[in-house]
Amino acid sequence: MRGQVMGSRIPFTGAIKALVIANLSIWLVVQVIIGKLILGQGFLITQYLGLVPQLIINKFFVWQVFTYQFLHSLDPIHILFNMLILWMFGAELEQMWGTKRFLKYYFFCGVGAGLIYVLVYGVYALISGSGSFLSVPVVGASGAVFGVMLAYGILFSERTIYFMMLFPLKAKHFVMIIALVELLWILTGTQAGVANVAHLGGFFAGFVFLTFTAKKKIKSKSKKSARKGGPDLKLVVDNEKSDDDGPRYWN
Repeated sequence: MRGQVMGSRIPFTGAIKALVIANLSIWLVVQVIIGKLILGQGFLITQYLGLVPQLIINKFFVWQVFTYQFLHSLDPIHILFNMLILWMFGAELEQMWGTKRFLKYYFFCGVGAGLIYVLVYGVYALISGSGSFLSVPVVGASGAVFGVMLAYGILFSERTIYFMMLFPLKAKHFVMIIALVELLWILTGTQAGVANVAHLGGFFAGFVFLTFTAKKKIKSKSKKSARKGGPDLKLVVDNEKSDDDGPRYWN
């Protein structure tokens, strides 16, 4: 199978467009205009709608595992970078899967990343006796976006990506490098203010989703084959052929 170069003409598909508009609108209207300029208390918004492990554990603010994905740091680079990555890696996935499945996957990764973050730091607080991390809000779509990157790296594994616009890498190698860097940042603690655990949580949630759906599809094909009395089939995937002043922690 011959690799291809990531296309220069990336479509702006329906779900991607809706997510980008929603994220930018909430950031500008709710966080910047209302929270920062009118109320002058933007931190209250992130406390209520961001991901605060302590509030989820003690007060059952369970909606936060969903709403945190639509809030971002007041630094515009944060939201612009997330939306750019979402568009670059998500558009072809939506074309391949369809809008409904893509959105299901996107939010599964985002919610899964949030739950993993809460679980990891909840366990860490029990072991270390330090609960300082539990009261800090986490905001950003990166958990879901990292899940999108993982799916792209698997389904378009041989696709060439120009990292930093200079270095050609296969998509699968690019995703591996990103995962390794995130892990090293967690172990060394050298990237203060970024929820790297949520990033890896998005990777893990995406892997669980893709593994489960692949096994379900194979099982369904096997049952159909058995009913028809045909030979056992193996699912072979051709990854390239388908045409079908804010919170301290952000991700």
